[in-house]
Amino acid sequence: MTEFRFLHAADIHLDSPLRGLAGQEDATAERIRGAAREAFERLIDDAIAERIDFMVIAGDLYDGEWRDYSTGLYFAAQMGRLDAASIPVYLLHGNHDAESEITRHLPLPGNVKTFGTKAPETFHHPDLPVALHGQSFPRRDVDDNLALAYPAPLAGRFNIGVLHTGLGGRGGHANYAPCTLADLVNTGYDYWALGHVHQGEVLHERPHIVFSGNLQGRHIRETGPKGAMAVTVDGGEVVAVDARAYDIVRWENVRADVTDLDDMARIHNAVRTVLEAAVATRAEGRLLACRLHLEGRSPLHARLHAAGDELLAEVRALALGLGEGVAWVEKIAIATAPLADATGGEGVEDLRRILGTLTEGDLEDLAQRFESDIGAMVGALPREAREEVEDDVLRLAIEGDHRALARAVEPHLFARLDVEGEA
Repeated sequence: MTEFRFLHAADIHLDSPLRGLAGQEDATAERIRGAAREAFERLIDDAIAERIDFMVIAGDLYDGEWRDYSTGLYFAAQMGRLDAASIPVYLLHGNHDAESEITRHLPLPGNVKTFGTKAPETFHHPDLPVALHGQSFPRRDVDDNLALAYPAPLAGRFNIGVLHTGLGGRGGHANYAPCTLADLVNTGYDYWALGHVHQGEVLHERPHIVFSGNLQGRHIRETGPKGAMAVTVDGGEVVAVDARAYDIVRWENVRADVTDLDDMARIHNAVRTVLEAAVATRAEGRLLACRLHLEGRSPLHARLHAAGDELLAEVRALALGLGEGVAWVEKIAIATAPLADATGGEGVEDLRRILGTLTEGDLEDLAQRFESDIGAMVGALPREAREEVEDDVLRLAIEGDHRALARAVEPHLFARLDVEGEA
C-alpha cells in the first residue's frame, strides 16, 4: 500500500460568536471576531501547499442555526480552492451542524463528500485504497451509539471511521453519540477521526483513535494551541500523527501575584510583567487573549474587588501598550485575600457575625430564595448560554448550587462594603 497523507480537522465553528467582545470595536476585537475564518484559511493553505491526499472534517463545521448565508458561501469558496487542487474532502455533520439551515440546503463543490444522516455511509477515495465510514447527526441530541452500526472494515483498504462523539462525556462535553474506546477498537478500523471534544488527543494507537480538537479557541475554557492533525500512512500503517497549530488567537490564563503591593502603580507593573512573559513564552507569535488572575494577600484587596470596569479598562490599556495585536485581556478574576490582620468596619464585622451564626434552617431558606429568584433568571437564558458558560459564578447559578453561589459572591460583598466604609 502506497504512502499517503491526510488532514483530520473538526469543530471549526465558522463565525461562532466569541465571548467577551460586547462593546469592543477596535482592531484587536475585529481580529478575534475573524479568527475562526483566518484559522480555517491557514488549514486550507497548508493542505494545498503540501499537496495532501484528502481532508476529513469530523463535525461542527458551522455553529447552529445560522441565517446569514455568507458563512456557507465562504465555506463553499474554500472548498472550491481544494477542488481546484484535486483534494477530496470528507465531511460529517455534528450536533451544531444538525441545527443549521446552511447545512441542509447549501450545494458544495463536487470534491466534498458528505456523510448521510440515516445510516452509516462509506466513501472510497478515487485514487487510493482508502475507505471512509461515517454517519452525520440527523438532529442535535443524538443519544444512540452510532459506532455500533458502522460497517465491517473492507479488506485491502485503509479503513477510517469518522465520528462526532462525546466518548463518555470526555472533557466535560455533552455525551452525544455515546460510545466507548473498546467499541472503536473492536471495529477493526485503522484510524478513527473523531470530533466534538475540543482538546486534541491521541487516545489509542494501532488502531489510532484521535480527537483533532477544535481549530480555533473561542473562549477561556479553550486554552493552548488549537488546530488539526496531520496523518501520514505508509504500508497500511499510521507512521505519524502530528498536531499542527492553526489558531490565530491563543487563549491563556495569566496569573499575577500582588502580595503586599500597596498601590495601583505597583500592581500595574506586576500585570505588565506577567503579560510580557506570557506573550513571549506562550503566544507563539499569535494574539494572546487572556483572563488575568490577581492573587495573593494584598492591602488593596477590597479596592480590587470593588473596582469593576475601571480596573478592566486599566489592564486592557496595559495590554494595548505592548503593541498592536499583541495581547488582549478578556476578564479579570480577583482571587486576592486581605492582609492577615485586616478587619472591616463595624458594619462589616456585624455582617460577618450574623453570617457566622446562621443555622441550617436559615441556610435552607436562603437557598430556596436563591432558587426562586435566580432560578427564574437562569431559566430564561438561551440553551447555548447555559451549556457553554465560562463564568464561574454564573455556572454555579445554572447548576443550581446556591450554597456554593453564596460562598462565591461573599468576598465581593465584603470587599464592596469595606470600600464603601472607607469613603
